[in-house]
Amino acid sequence: MILRPKVRGFVCVTAHPVGCAAFVQEQIDYVRSKGLIKNGPKKALVIGASTGYGLASRITAAFGSGAATLGVFYDRPSEEGRPATPGWYNSIALERTARTAGLYARSLNGDAFSDGIKQQAIEIIKNDLQKIDLVVYSVASPRRVHPKTGALHKSVLKPIGQSYTNKTVDTDLGLVSEITIPPASDEEITDTVAVMGGEDWEMWMQALDAAGLLAPGATAISYSYLGPEVTWPIYRNGTIGLAKNDLERAARRIDAMLKANGYGRAFISINKALVTQASSAIPVVPLYISILYKIMKAKGTHEGCVEQIQRLFATQMYNGSALAFDQAGRVRLDDREMQPDVQRQVGEVWPWVGTENLQKLTDIDGYRAEFLKLFGFGLAGVDYEADVEPHVTMS
Repeated sequence: MILRPKVRGFVCVTAHPVGCAAFVQEQIDYVRSKGLIKNGPKKALVIGASTGYGLASRITAAFGSGAATLGVFYDRPSEEGRPATPGWYNSIALERTARTAGLYARSLNGDAFSDGIKQQAIEIIKNDLQKIDLVVYSVASPRRVHPKTGALHKSVLKPIGQSYTNKTVDTDLGLVSEITIPPASDEEITDTVAVMGGEDWEMWMQALDAAGLLAPGATAISYSYLGPEVTWPIYRNGTIGLAKNDLERAARRIDAMLKANGYGRAFISINKALVTQASSAIPVVPLYISILYKIMKAKGTHEGCVEQIQRLFATQMYNGSALAFDQAGRVRLDDREMQPDVQRQVGEVWPWVGTENLQKLTDIDGYRAEFLKLFGFGLAGVDYEADVEPHVTMS
């Protein structure tokens, strides 16, 4: 069948297997072009491994350091006549390329929040890898069934305490409008922290530790975002911000556990604003990203997911480097985004941007292009008029 992008709101409901493979290869080629990351990870578990920063982490570990990787994710597989979600195709492409290069790569598709998937991962590690020296936690999900209570928690993207009104953009239609978001209830706050906070990361690390699967010097890392003041009411000071605070709490507890048990370290990396399936769902943020991209591309400082993670591994985590923490104990990969002159320019553009000047003042075309690439569309060298088989199985 011929596959074309079908965008509904902030998600594309189709994905192109050949295009997704090309997108993965593009990231692999970048990591390889930067050379070997010395003293990098040898055996890595990536939880949330199929898209965005998780995918970039798995690619960087494998093709930058020659690591064996186990990727855990929750994607819809393909069926006869029905495409999979992009993470399914991404993971198949990564596995095939890794194995061609002589690298161990195995994937586990299922609910990372569940005890069952944790146990399956533990058994795979025991049998195939013995011990792991890197755990990346990069899970983004709208809901979580708690493995102990059975309660269903659903996350929301809302301010706290009062309604929030600001500009946003329909990236598909190019319409800038004003949006008002009501404040979250106490239950919504609790649920969002339960889904997007650090409890599940702690559960993973405790399970791995109890099973004796962590190697000496093992590192655990998760990713977060701070952003500028214009996004704080809906992000940092909103429900998702409280969840990220809880993720930082978990990092401190995991770090203490690792050190007490003779392992390594755990920390949070604050990353740059990027087009991901998660960020596209947050009101206000896509408009901010479109403005930011125009400014950073003009300065030559723009990075995508894989550029960010390769820089993190090569200049902070490994290669004989040392982590540089801020006052809150976080690594800051958003340093180029948060430069005062970049944020000053964003602040100058923000009040004036509207539907009529969106093309001129922002990089909305770049935003759209990167969004579609997440689903395998718009990749150079891919014939999108060719008949393609959407049903691809994981070997």
